[in-house]
Amino acid sequence: MSLISTLARLEAVQSGQAQPLATVRHRRVADRPLVLVPLTTSGEAGAPLGALVGTDRDAPRLLTVAQPRDRDLRFAFLAELAEAVLPYLDAYAEVIEPAERSESDPETGKRVKVEAELCVDAPQLIVPSRPGLDFVRLLGRSMRFRRTAEDDPDTPYPAPPRVPLLGRWLTHYGERARVPGSSLLLAATDLLNRHWATGQSSLEDQHLGALLAWLAPPEGLSGGEAALRAELDRDREGQLRCPPAGPATDPAFDNRLLAPAVESYDRARQALAAAEDGPGAEEQLALLTAAERRIRELLAGVMLPTWDAVWDGLDLLRALPEGPRVADRWTRDRWSFTGHRDRVRAGEPPQPRRDDAVTAAQKLASRESAQARLEAQEALDDPLVLAGRRLSGEAFLAEVTEVVMAYSESKRPSPRPLLTVRTDDRPHLGERTKVYRSLDGKPQTAEFVRAVDEADGTLLLRLTDRMGRTREPAPGSVPEKGDLIAWTLFEHDQRGGPKLPDPEETPWTHGGPPRESAAPDAMTDEDIL
Repeated sequence: MSLISTLARLEAVQSGQAQPLATVRHRRVADRPLVLVPLTTSGEAGAPLGALVGTDRDAPRLLTVAQPRDRDLRFAFLAELAEAVLPYLDAYAEVIEPAERSESDPETGKRVKVEAELCVDAPQLIVPSRPGLDFVRLLGRSMRFRRTAEDDPDTPYPAPPRVPLLGRWLTHYGERARVPGSSLLLAATDLLNRHWATGQSSLEDQHLGALLAWLAPPEGLSGGEAALRAELDRDREGQLRCPPAGPATDPAFDNRLLAPAVESYDRARQALAAAEDGPGAEEQLALLTAAERRIRELLAGVMLPTWDAVWDGLDLLRALPEGPRVADRWTRDRWSFTGHRDRVRAGEPPQPRRDDAVTAAQKLASRESAQARLEAQEALDDPLVLAGRRLSGEAFLAEVTEVVMAYSESKRPSPRPLLTVRTDDRPHLGERTKVYRSLDGKPQTAEFVRAVDEADGTLLLRLTDRMGRTREPAPGSVPEKGDLIAWTLFEHDQRGGPKLPDPEETPWTHGGPPRESAAPDAMTDEDIL
């Protein structure tokens, strides 16, 4: 946790209201996201109990499983979920634009530009909290390998036709959620915690109701008091007025309301099966319908407060202006979505259960690069984030007090202007340390020469690039006296890491060549950029 975050939390405790951690929004919030509020059965993480899903705040689609242990009912739930989600994904897959992407030439190994299709936009999924992200990944893993009757007529318990396809998409979104800065699949609590600091712990911040209580406490209550009420306040029946954001349910709800309702449903099913076509069949069918309706009402009552809370959080986020470099990261998400669309259409098999050594290393390297890129871009987009880097000595804000033109000592001298700057910050500078500033969206590099006056914070820097190829610097490429410039000690663009061996050349100590019967290696998100 940075010093800025710590100070913001202390101020939140003192003031009783959440404090901003950013002045701009660092994640994309789509105009029409698909919100998914899932519930799972207590004690069975992979057994869905119900869900609210949709793109319209006023018209959520309610999906329930009256008896989660019934395989047929669970498959029916997954089929309904596929009917709700896949058309939303397909709508974005059809609208494309021409674009260029970089690929490796198989003969030379060099990167070349090739023409490709890029989806104009990408669908976005929002879940209430971080456990919802885990549930999406778990649901995708449990669905993508299911066999349908069309795939194998002899398979036992065939899945509905589009369930495996939804599993592949949820797996892709779950993997993409692990890429820092990605906005394809987001948790509302993570979004809010990135932009505001509360006076409670990070674990308590995963309670969406308590988090919103800090952001907008009721009149007469502090954020801490409102959050405590959101966590503990119960009605006369002993039920939480602000249910947890899922996918887990409250034990009091399970024991006092849900369990008796499921038992009534089971008894009604057994009675209907025993009645068959007898005179009491219609009455038993009516009892079964009433029992199922009761379960739907109970689950809707638990999920609707969370559904509204997610949309309230999105409204708060939309009030912040989007950061300038968010669009660049969203373009990477669009490439990721387009690439997976192409793999599905090409008939490639589902993602493997386990990545081979090379693929795992590539994913780790790409996520590390994405994390460094995200941290740099957020600091460049947001002065409040940059302040944290300044406090840690990784950046400094300086005023140019003098510019002296100088040239390199070579056969073809290049401009190397010397800048005298003054700063009140204390950056960690050593001999020939490189510092960077943003020039027309691109990093310009300078070298630290020496400290002119340490007590006064006066430094001498030498510009080294982005001044053109002529003897005279290009207009605007050299700062002028009086300019106030933010310099960073971290690079703005991340360089690629060392090239890893092809899967066929992987040594046996790291898994060896892939078996012919194994599923093909998964592509990383960076392979399509």
